[in-house]
Amino acid sequence: MTAYTATVTVRLKHGVLDPEAETTQKALKRLGFELGDLRSADRFEIDLEAADSDEAAERAGEMADRLLANPTIHDYDVAVTERE
Repeated sequence: MTAYTATVTVRLKHGVLDPEAETTQKALKRLGFELGDLRSADRFEIDLEAADSDEAAERAGEMADRLLANPTIHDYDVAVTERE
């Protein structure tokens, strides 16, 4: 088994209201920053042991499907890196 860190980034789907991002975007504009759009996201870093990076990604994806993300309103991405 190899040690991996799986990073799961969970964000609201396009079209779902994101009041946290809207408030932050307005504040950034008041501070003089120019931006087109802003979306908030949650990031989970999961340390796990797996036979390979594909297995680690599959397990992290299952965690996202079952608990970390609500598939009705969230999209998520999984990235896996080997720990040293």
